[in-house]
This record gives sequence, structure tokens and C-alpha cells, in this order.
Amino acid sequence: MTQTETKEHRSWTMSRVRSKDTAPEMAVRRLVHGLGYRYRLHGAELPGKPDLVFGARRKVIFVHGCYWHGHDCKRGSRLPSTRQDYWLPKLARNKERDVRNVFSLEQGGWSVLVVWECEVKDKVELGDRLTAFLVERTARS
Repeated sequence: MTQTETKEHRSWTMSRVRSKDTAPEMAVRRLVHGLGYRYRLHGAELPGKPDLVFGARRKVIFVHGCYWHGHDCKRGSRLPSTRQDYWLPKLARNKERDVRNVFSLEQGGWSVLVVWECEVKDKVELGDRLTAFLVERTARS
């Protein structure tokens, strides 16, 4: 495969990929806030730094990008067109890390919900799913 852009341009492009405050995350935050729930952001003390943390409820929400976290939708199934020797293992490590983080959180008594980027489009269905998750009583409560 031929390189279609310079190293500098690729570096600039990749520097624009955000890990916090992404458009899907902001949409979920607005929806949860509109439902009347309050939360903390990016719980640094928790495995995986969940995007939304509901401490008193012992619940967390991750908002995952389909491509970066390997969702089974159209966008998540897309393969990188260049440097597959680097990107395929990287994306596989992301998925493995996500599984470890969810396991650690659940072992610590937290309930975990993963919202995928592609699910943010349907606000009604997502709102119902978020409400069901947040209303559900945990074993501790």
C-alpha cells in the first residue's frame, strides 16, 4: 500500500482524535442530565476511567467509539487500510483492556453499561435503555 499523506499530516490528524468530551459522549451526557440524573466525569480512580460515574448508585457508563473499541457494527468492523501490522493488534488490545476493566468494575460491585457510538443516533431507545439501567436496583441497595 502506498502512503497517501505525509507523516506530519497523519500525526496532526491523529492528534485530533479525542478521548474525552467526544460528540457521542456529550450526547449521552445531555440525555442523562435531561433525565434528571447527576454524575461525575471520567472516574480516574476506577478501572478504565468510566465516562459517567454514579457513585451512590455504584453504576458507571462507558461511551465507546465503534471503530476504536471493535464494535460489531458497520463502522466497528472496518479494517484499517494502512499499517495493519500495527493497528490490528492495537485494536485487539483495546478490546481486551475493555473486557478487563468491565470485569474489575463488576468484581468491585459496580454495574456497567457500555453505550456504543452507533447507538447514540436513536435518542428514544437510548433514553429508555439509560433509564432502565439507572433505575435498576443493585444487589447492595
